[in-house]
Amino acid sequence: MLHITDALIDRHVTAADAQAAMRDAFCSFGRGDAAMQERIRTEAGGVKLSTLGAVIPGQQVAGAKVYTTIAGQFSFVILLFSTVDGRPLASFDAGAITKLRTAACTVLAAQHLARPDAATLALFGAGTQGAQHAMQLSAALPLKQILVCDPYADAGAADRLASQCGIPVAFAQPEAAVAQADIIVTASRSTTPLFSGALVKPGAFIAAIGSSLPHTRELDDTALSRAAGVVVEWRTQSLREAGDLVLADKAVLPDSKIVELADVLLDRQPVRRHADDIVIYKSVGVGLEDIALAGVAYRRITDAEAIAA
Repeated sequence: MLHITDALIDRHVTAADAQAAMRDAFCSFGRGDAAMQERIRTEAGGVKLSTLGAVIPGQQVAGAKVYTTIAGQFSFVILLFSTVDGRPLASFDAGAITKLRTAACTVLAAQHLARPDAATLALFGAGTQGAQHAMQLSAALPLKQILVCDPYADAGAADRLASQCGIPVAFAQPEAAVAQADIIVTASRSTTPLFSGALVKPGAFIAAIGSSLPHTRELDDTALSRAAGVVVEWRTQSLREAGDLVLADKAVLPDSKIVELADVLLDRQPVRRHADDIVIYKSVGVGLEDIALAGVAYRRITDAEAIAA
């Protein structure tokens, strides 16, 4: 069985590959041709073990992602199997896959739900996920500037992001960034809302990707109440895990406001009906994403090795 390192993923799999894989996987799921396994968390002695997975017959793969969380640090592994004969195909370090697939899903959501003239991105959190979101979004959309809100970022973070994204990047205070932003990405570890939803600009698209725990949230009820729709990866898992939704007043988040990403990608359910609509995409990370990208990576890397041989 092949072991695929993060370095191999970085060498052979692009953001465009990840975006195409996410689109195909969610469309397959939306048509009933793929299935997901919810995340299960088990904890003892300050150590948390989490598992989630998917079966994607169209890709001829099934698998599970398993990871530990210790003192806030994650260590990921993916196991990939063939759906043709059941044999194990590969194991993966999976840090690189997790980084790529999360931002790729946000890009797909933004392409469908953000205004086409979106120019300013407000980025809350400039860590691994925040930086990857900035790079993928700036490559996929006609953004003109990025405003970073991260009290833990070092002084050179803005310059590094500007070099990676090819557009101006500057630090900004949360209130000023939100008021200007056409797209807001929250990639933080905050347990409470990062800004007042009253400040969000009409027509803005918000991608909240930092929290997947039911007791933490990055958005307040005002943001949710102003949203025309809230798009989630999978209603079953999102309504159990996403603190932004679990902790919300039910009056501001009726069931009719929640839409699954597959229905957006398959054009089954309109979310943005007017230019001034605010739309939220709430991500928790689902097993479908990991296994779909692992399947693509496995094929890319084995094909490359075959050619090299």
